[in-house]
Amino acid sequence: MFHSKSNYVESTLKPAEAAAAADAVRRRDLKPLRRLLPYLAPYRWQIAGAMLALTVSAATTLGLGQGLRVMIDKGFGAGDPGMLDQVLLVMLVVTVLLGAAAFGRFFLVSWVGERVVADLRRAAHAHVLRLSPAWFEHKRVGDILSVLTTDTTLLQVVIGSSVSIALRNGLMLIGGLTMLLITSAKLTGLVFLALPLVVAPIVMLGRMERRLSRASQERVGDVGSHLEETLSAIRIVQAFNHESIDHRGFVDRVEDALNTAMSRVRIRSVTATTVIVLVFGAIGVVLWIGGHDVIAGTLTAGQLSAFVIYAAVVAGSSGSISEVYGDLQRAAGATERLFELLTTEPDIVAPANPQPLPETPRSTVTFDSVGFHYPARPEHPALSGFSLEVAAGETVALVGPSGAGKSTVFQLLLRFYDVQSGAVLLDGVDVRAADPAAVRRRLGLVPQAPVIFSGNAWENIRYGRPEASDAEVRAAAEAAHALEFLEKLPQGFDTFLGEKGVQLSGGQRQRVAIARAILRNPPVLLLDEATSALDAESERAVQEALDELMKGRTTLIIAHRLATVMNADRIVVMEGGAVVACGTHADLSRQGGLYARLAALQFNLDPGLDSRGEQAAA
Repeated sequence: MFHSKSNYVESTLKPAEAAAAADAVRRRDLKPLRRLLPYLAPYRWQIAGAMLALTVSAATTLGLGQGLRVMIDKGFGAGDPGMLDQVLLVMLVVTVLLGAAAFGRFFLVSWVGERVVADLRRAAHAHVLRLSPAWFEHKRVGDILSVLTTDTTLLQVVIGSSVSIALRNGLMLIGGLTMLLITSAKLTGLVFLALPLVVAPIVMLGRMERRLSRASQERVGDVGSHLEETLSAIRIVQAFNHESIDHRGFVDRVEDALNTAMSRVRIRSVTATTVIVLVFGAIGVVLWIGGHDVIAGTLTAGQLSAFVIYAAVVAGSSGSISEVYGDLQRAAGATERLFELLTTEPDIVAPANPQPLPETPRSTVTFDSVGFHYPARPEHPALSGFSLEVAAGETVALVGPSGAGKSTVFQLLLRFYDVQSGAVLLDGVDVRAADPAAVRRRLGLVPQAPVIFSGNAWENIRYGRPEASDAEVRAAAEAAHALEFLEKLPQGFDTFLGEKGVQLSGGQRQRVAIARAILRNPPVLLLDEATSALDAESERAVQEALDELMKGRTTLIIAHRLATVMNADRIVVMEGGAVVACGTHADLSRQGGLYARLAALQFNLDPGLDSRGEQAAA
C-alpha cells in the first residue's frame, strides 16, 4: 500500500521539486525548526510559565487515575462513605487546578505563537524590501506572498498550539507509562512490546508528509501568483475576452494544489488510522490479560481501573503526538522556505565603510566606459562601453529605439544593479563605494508608468518625503498641476485613490507621480517619459512645471517623443547599448543618421510640429 502511495506522491511533483524534496528527506526531519530558537529566546519567561502550567496540567491529569484507584479499592471495596467524600473533594480540587493550568498553558503559548510569527513576518518583509531587483527577476510575487502569509500562519499554529500539545502529550506519555509500570509491571511490559509498532509508521509516514507539505505550499504559491497577475491586469483580461482562458489556467493550478494537498491528507489519514488500530488493539489485548489477573486475585479492581485510565492516557497521547508530528513536519517545510528567503543575501549592499557623498551636492553624473548585462540575460549586453558626463545643472536627454539601453542608465545610476565593467559616479563618487540609500536620496524619479499606492493623495505625494507638511504637499501638487483635480475628489486629498490609483486617469496618475518628485526636491532628476500619458493641454501645463523644477538642477530625461526634449542642453542618441551621436536637436538633425530618421518620422506624424521639425507657436 505504501509503495503505491509513494508512486502517487512522486507523480504530483515536478522533477526539480522531487529532487529538492528527496534532499530534504535525507536530512533530519525537524532540524529546520531549530532556526526558530532565536525568535523564541526573547520570550523565555512566557515560555517558562507555559512549561510550568503544562507540567501541572500533566501531573494533575495523571493524578486522577490514582484518585480513581483509591475510590474503587478503599471506597467501594471497603464500603466507606467517608473515604468516598474525601476522594471526591480531592478530585474536585485537582480538577480546578487542572482547569487553571490548562488556561495558563493555552494563553501563554498562543501569545508566544502570535508574537513570534509577527516578528518573523516583520523580519521577512524588511529583508525582501532590501533584496535587489535582480533577485525578483527569478521569483514570482505569489511565491513570496505564500511564504509571508501561508507559511508563517502554519508556524503560528505550530508554535502557538502544536508544540504545546506535543510537549504536554509527551509528558503524559512518559508519566502514563511510569504509572503503568508502578500499577502493573507485567501489563506494562506488554505495552512496551506494542510501542515500536506505533512509532515506526509515525516516523516513516511523517517523512512523506513533510515532503508533500513543501510541495503543497509551492502549489499554493502558484495559485496566488496566477491570481495576483490576473487581477492586477483585469482590464487587459477583459479587453481581450480572456476571462475563460485565464479561469481555466486558475482552475488547473487550483487542481494541482488540491491534488498535492490530498496526497498529504491521505498520508496523514493513513498515519492516524494506523496508530489508532495498533494502539487500541494492543490495549484491548492487555486489558484481556489484566482481567484474568483480577479474577485470579493478583490485581485489584482499582489497580486495573487505574491501569485502564493510564492506558487511555498513553493511547491518547500517542495518537495526539502522531498528529502533531505531522504538523511539525509541515512546519519544518515552511521553516525551510521562510529561512531560504531570510538567508538570501542582497546583491546590492552598502560597503563596510561607505564613502560619503559631498555634503553639498555637486549634482554631476558620470558613466565611465560602462559595460553591463542583466543577470537574467547574460548573453545580451545592455550597455557596452557606455560613457557620458553630465555637468551640474545640465539637462541631457537619452533617445533611441527600444532596447537601446536608456532605462538601464537609470537603473545603474539608482544602483539597482552593479556594472560588470567601468564605473558610475555621482558627485565624483563611485556609487558602488557609497551607501545605496545615500545615493538614492539625491535622485528623484518620475517613471513612465506612474506607481500609485493604495491610499489617499496625501500618502502618495508624501511618499517622496514622509516628513513633509500638508502645506508642502499641496504646494507640490499645485506645481504639478494636480491640485485642481485632487480637490474635486469626493473627500479631496483624503479620497482613497483605489488599487494602483484606478480612480484616476492615466494623466492624473502621472501628475501625482510628478508631485511626488517635486516634493522630494532632489539635486538630480530622472524623468522617464514623464509627460507621455498626458493630453496636449495637461502636457503643456506639466511641462511648464517641470521646466521650472529643472532650473539649476541636473536632469536626465528618457524620451521617445522627441518633441519633449528639443530644448535639452544635449541629446544623447543610443543604439545597442552605446552612444552613437550627441548634440543639440539642430546639430543632430543636420548630421543625419538615426536621430534624423527618428525626427523626420515623428515630425511628419505629429501635427504639433511644422515641416522643419520646430514647435508651432505656443
